[in-house]
Order: sequence, then C-alpha cells, then structure tokens
Amino acid sequence: MRYLSTCAMTVALAVVLAACTSTDSDVTRLVSPTSSALTVTPPWGPETPNFNLEVILRGDPNGFGLVKFRQPNDADRIVYLDVWVRDLQPNSHYRLQRATDTNVNDDCTGTNWLTLGKGSVPQDIVTDAQGTGRAELFRNLAAFPVGSRFDIHFRVIDAAGTPVLNSDCYQFTVSQ
Repeated sequence: MRYLSTCAMTVALAVVLAACTSTDSDVTRLVSPTSSALTVTPPWGPETPNFNLEVILRGDPNGFGLVKFRQPNDADRIVYLDVWVRDLQPNSHYRLQRATDTNVNDDCTGTNWLTLGKGSVPQDIVTDAQGTGRAELFRNLAAFPVGSRFDIHFRVIDAAGTPVLNSDCYQFTVSQ
C-alpha cells in the first residue's frame, strides 16, 4: 500500500512538472519583453539627443550633489531641476547656477552664470543639520527655439557666492 501511494505521488508530481514547462520560456518573455511592451511613450523627453540629464556635482574636498534635469514631452518648454546636495555646511543656504555656450563640443567655456530657481525667481537650497538639502526648481526655455543645442555646466555657490560644487560639461537640446 505504501508503494502504491509513493507511485501515485511520483506520477502526480511528474504531471505537475510537465504542465509547468513549455518550449517558449516564460522567463525569457519576462526578461525580454516584446517590442509592443516597449512602445509606451514616457512622460519625459527621450534620452537622445540630450533632453534629460543626470548632472553630478562634486566638491573639493567634500560635498556631492545631483541635478535631475528633465523636460517633459509637451508643448511647454519648461525644464524641471530636482536638486539634491549632501556633505555641505549644516543649516546653510546655497544656490544652483548654470552657464552655457553654443559651441557644442563638450568644452564648457561659458561664464554667463545664471542663478536658477522657481522660474526666473532665484531659490535657495537649504541644508539641514547633517548638511543635506533638496530643492525643486524649474526654468522656462520658451525663449529658445526647439532644437537649440548648447554645452551646459552647473555649480552650487554658498551665500558669499563662492562655488562649493561643480559639474562636468554636458550637452542639452531644447525639445517640445
């Protein structure tokens, strides 16, 4: 009797395992979705050309920051700048600036520093007791034609106007 119940369990297990296998692997479909699954339009501009940037800011010797520079796919030409900094002086005020040049060659020579904020109103980045701060900024680019390209670099300055964080050179293209 014990032999019969062991055989029945073995057969049942084999049937279940056979039902769970197929020649078209479900794992492959999860890892490699079909092209129709990839055609969903993202709410933000495409990555190429450079509509959206992840700008890294570094200090010497301390400090770090990140600017998520995003332009949505819509009729407005507004860039959203989500700024995060850390390892700066606690309970202090800082500002994000950018400079551009139209000689697009990955060599940021622009010195036309503009303080960024909520539209055209400069906005401080205020750090907490640990030296970490965040700000949600934006800039209207309606004055620039769609397709305008430029080199751009960023810096964070302290209340005295001294740069404490700097970025490398990036390229940006105005989209719509």
